[in-house]
Amino acid sequence: MTHVVVVGAGIAGAAAAYALRNYTVTVIDGAPDVGGKLRTVEFAGMPYDEGAEQFLARVPEAVDFARLLGFSTEVVSPRTSSAAVWSRGRLHALPGRTVLGVPSSVQSLLGVLRPSEVVRAVADLVAPGDVPESDVAVGAYLRRRVGDAVVDRIVDPLLGGVYAGRADDLSYFATMPMLRSARTPSVIRAARAVVGAGAGGPVFATLTGGLGQLVPAALSASGAEVLTGRTVRRIERMPRGFRVVHGPTTDERAIDADAMVVAVPAAPAARLLADLAPVAAAELGAIDYASVAIVSLAYPAGALSGSQWSGFLVPAVEGRTVKAATFSSCKWAHLGESDLELVRCSIGRVGEVAVLQRSDEELATLAAADLSALAGLPAPVESRLTRWGGGLPQYAVGHLDRVARIRTAVAVVPGLAVCGAAYDGVGIPACIRSGYAAAAQVATSIAR
Repeated sequence: MTHVVVVGAGIAGAAAAYALRNYTVTVIDGAPDVGGKLRTVEFAGMPYDEGAEQFLARVPEAVDFARLLGFSTEVVSPRTSSAAVWSRGRLHALPGRTVLGVPSSVQSLLGVLRPSEVVRAVADLVAPGDVPESDVAVGAYLRRRVGDAVVDRIVDPLLGGVYAGRADDLSYFATMPMLRSARTPSVIRAARAVVGAGAGGPVFATLTGGLGQLVPAALSASGAEVLTGRTVRRIERMPRGFRVVHGPTTDERAIDADAMVVAVPAAPAARLLADLAPVAAAELGAIDYASVAIVSLAYPAGALSGSQWSGFLVPAVEGRTVKAATFSSCKWAHLGESDLELVRCSIGRVGEVAVLQRSDEELATLAAADLSALAGLPAPVESRLTRWGGGLPQYAVGHLDRVARIRTAVAVVPGLAVCGAAYDGVGIPACIRSGYAAAAQVATSIAR
């Protein structure tokens, strides 16, 4: 049978392997375990996600994938989606019905922003202008439309939570395509159109047993041979197909493949494609990544009893270590069954190198101090720290054009495809969609 090798055992690679299950598939990953950024551990006696903790439920890919793999009864929605933002000394309700922080209603800004800042945002409704025809930084465009305060105190922390990036660096076209498609210079009117057209029901979902179940289940269902702890050193073009060399220099092994899916982050993908598709490799090498740390904290029962929110965001302008906190026991009913109250803190934005150089103990202490100062929580009784070095790709201005150039260069090589978070979205559904697309490209090449 036709043999396909998938390099990378994260969610994108697993989706590709599952879609290619009618072929002979081998999945290779340098990590000791499969899963990539999906990792479930036991914390405070509960299955707890220390990587991605939820997926977008208003698009079908992740929900359908979970159900295909037998997790229908485990798909649950948050019991509360009301969040807060720390601004100027206290927590405020995060404005609702926004598009990544861009308000659909000026009234929703009252309280979080000063009256003069709200008035500045109103100007967007009447200010002349054109819809951008070429890509621009989110911050550069939105500051002109709604002012600095909306960007610094609402948009930037939301983008920081998704991408660990900064509004002034991220691509408007790549991160906010729905606003661009509204074809109106007023971003408030664009957000209103997007929100009005949105589907009902919960925005997010998760699995009660943890999202770390998805990749092993997908790989098992695919029937693929899975090799872990085996870094792929190079991919060689053969007269018919490819040769994949993997393992340490003292134990190199080779596998021949008819087709390849490269489902690893941009830097290792660039290394593997340097000879096969040098133009794609150069473009991949230009994609920056941000590192983050997740601090999981457990508190005595009742510590969160007074909370009305699922968590809160902290704008970078506030100068705190923690950029976001999720009150997991409040947000997810199944985690509320623990004898302890669970909180998840995120630390690190692109360029924030110094804070992540601190020890695990220091970061846990800093996170607990911020939770005490911002939310009034007592000292935690248990903590766990997870580092995701180079965890999130940065969609800089021009990202969509860069991805188009990568795909054009890769398409020239028959039987080769790429997928993952570096291309069309960092969320779980986007990565699944990316894996499916790569599998379809490979299948079409095989058929030809």
